[in-house]
Amino acid sequence: MVNLETEPSSPFIQSQEHRPKSSIIIAEGIPLIDLTPINYKDEIITNSLSIEGLVKEIGKACKEWGFFQVINHKVPLDKRERIEECSRKFFGLSLEEKVEVRRDEVNLLGYFEAEHTKNVRDWKEIYDFNVQQPTFIPPSDDEQSFQFQWENRWPHNPPDFREACQEYADEVEKLAYKLMELIAMSLGLVPNRFRDFFIHNTSNIRLNHYPPCPYPHLALGLGRHKDTGVLTVLAQDDVGGLQVKRKSDGEWIQVKPIFNSFIINVGDMIQVWSNDAYESVEHRVMVNSEKDRFSIPFFLKPALYTDVEPLAELTNDRNPPKYSPINWGKFRTARMKSNFAKSNVDNLQIYHFKLSQ
Repeated sequence: MVNLETEPSSPFIQSQEHRPKSSIIIAEGIPLIDLTPINYKDEIITNSLSIEGLVKEIGKACKEWGFFQVINHKVPLDKRERIEECSRKFFGLSLEEKVEVRRDEVNLLGYFEAEHTKNVRDWKEIYDFNVQQPTFIPPSDDEQSFQFQWENRWPHNPPDFREACQEYADEVEKLAYKLMELIAMSLGLVPNRFRDFFIHNTSNIRLNHYPPCPYPHLALGLGRHKDTGVLTVLAQDDVGGLQVKRKSDGEWIQVKPIFNSFIINVGDMIQVWSNDAYESVEHRVMVNSEKDRFSIPFFLKPALYTDVEPLAELTNDRNPPKYSPINWGKFRTARMKSNFAKSNVDNLQIYHFKLSQ
C-alpha cells in the first residue's frame, strides 16, 4: 500500500488532467476532489490543496454522500483508453465467441448476459476478472464455505485483452490503496490501518456494456443496489447514466461524466468498519435509447478469511459496536449463490448482522 507521506513526487503532469483551484468542486451535487496533494508534490500547493485539507474533504464526501469523483489521480490515461478499447472489441464479438468464457455455477468469473441473472430488469452484459488469485482459507474445518472456483477466463480475442486488463488493474489498484489511506486518516486512524486486510484480496474488475434499449422506461441498466465490498473505483464513458440516491432527501442524482475522472463510492465493509460513520449508498444505472454505454468498475475487496467488524479505535461506551463480525468469505459466497439459486437467507445484507442497541 502506498504511504502518502513518503511516496516520491512525479515531475510529469498529464496535460489532459483537470486542475481546479480548490480541492473540491460541486458537479451535479457530487463532490469532485483533486488528488494533486498526494500525487504532484513537486508543485507549489496552496493551503486549500494541502493533504490535511484533502483528508477533510474525503471524510466529508464519505459522510454526506458516500460518493465522490477524483481527478489528478495519476492513473495513466493510455492504460484506461486501452482497456476501454479492448472492452468495446470484446463485447462486439459474436455471442458464440463470448460464451466460450461464460461464467457458470462453479466458476464465477467470465462473461454473462443480463438474461442469465435473477434481476431480469438489468439491461446489460458483463465480463468479470479477479485482480489476483485469492488464497482460499476456510474459517473452520467442518464448513464448506468456499466451494466456488475463482479462475480468470481470458478470451482469445482481442489478442491484447489480458495484458490490457492486467496493466489497468495494477494502476487502479494503486489508486484504491491511496484512497483507503485517505479514508483511514479521515476517520482518525493511521494511514496503513487497512493494509493487512488486502494481502490476499479478492478484488475484481467488471467490464460493463449497456446496449441501447428501445424501451428505456421498462428497464434499468442496473437496478438500485449498494456495493458489498470495501471501495469501488468506477471509470465511465461520456454517455452517463449512473444515478446516486442523495442521503439528505432521497432524490436520485445523475452523476455527470467528467473526462479522465473516476467515481468513488464506499461499500458495505467500510460502513461496518467505520461503525456507520460512513454509509454505503444506493445507486442505479439508467439505460439509453440510442447509445451504447460502457463502464469499468474496480471493486476493492478483502481476503476471504477476513472477519469484518467495527474497528476498536472507533468504538467505545458511548459508541458501541453496531455489527457482529462478518466473515467476508461466507458473506460473499452467500451473495454469489443467490445469483443462481434460492438460499436460506435471500440476498444477504449487512443489516442481518446489525446488533440491537
